[in-house]
Amino acid sequence: MKAIVLYSGGLDSNLALRIILDQGIEALALTFITPFTSPKVAGSPLPGVEYKSITFGQEYIDLVKSPSHGWGRNMNPCIDCRIYTLRKAKGLMDEVRASFLVTGEVLGQRPMSQRRDTLRLIEKETGLEGLILRPLSAKLLPPTIPEKEEWVRRDVLLDLRGRSRKPQMELASQWGIAGYPNPAGGCKLTDPGFSHRLRETLNFGEDSLGDMELLKLGRHFRLPSGAKAIVGRNEEENGKLSSLASSDDYLLEVVGFPSPLTLLRKAKGKKDLLDAASLCARYSDGEGVVEVRTWREGKEIDLPKVSPLEEDKILEYRLG
Repeated sequence: MKAIVLYSGGLDSNLALRIILDQGIEALALTFITPFTSPKVAGSPLPGVEYKSITFGQEYIDLVKSPSHGWGRNMNPCIDCRIYTLRKAKGLMDEVRASFLVTGEVLGQRPMSQRRDTLRLIEKETGLEGLILRPLSAKLLPPTIPEKEEWVRRDVLLDLRGRSRKPQMELASQWGIAGYPNPAGGCKLTDPGFSHRLRETLNFGEDSLGDMELLKLGRHFRLPSGAKAIVGRNEEENGKLSSLASSDDYLLEVVGFPSPLTLLRKAKGKKDLLDAASLCARYSDGEGVVEVRTWREGKEIDLPKVSPLEEDKILEYRLG
């Protein structure tokens, strides 16, 4: 007997995986990586467990833009996301010869997607009624096909509910499970600041995979013309900004002082270049009027020296 376990690397999915393995069931740990997921969340589970990851692309961004069941408190389309991921897992069942799916969901833990009525809705829309086992709350839910067919023992499943993680943490300690990330730490769509950036970015028609990668980096500013400037916060981000720059983007850095790299996108003219240069100066170690090296596709652009951008303009332009 084999099951696909939806595996985030977090506490709940690790516990669900362990419960299934302890019943002698073969498991495929399946991770989904979205444009909004921290790569630290995904990772190989217990030694010897088969592991697979699926990366979502533009189709998933389109889902986030217009979810059928709406967003949560921020830009998190939890119900639509769950339906989408379960459909992907369902499509894999025949290929890996899995008989059912397992999730680490806990009844009442998430107000949008882990209510009784929502769990039923998700099963109905995915065509997986009776085939999704939730070991952490199974005793509070109707028996699933794996339980009815005695593929798993219902008496050793759990009856957890609510938002407290204390029972799970106690179990993890007993079972020697450690190193899991903080709850809800992986999806940036639940973060208010990131969601504000995302909503604003989508309103400007910036919805490519590259645009989503840029949202994870640096300080973001929307200039009056509609151009966007992104100022790196450290050397690692500077490198990523450089690698994500398109042929139409400008890159800027202060000459002679430690400086962030600044990426300017959708520039309309020289004023945007000067504003971006002043932003770059503001976050550099330079003082007073400084020279800012500016280039696009390796070609240098001549600009006059600039002063750091005024604080009132920083507040006016900054996003999130």
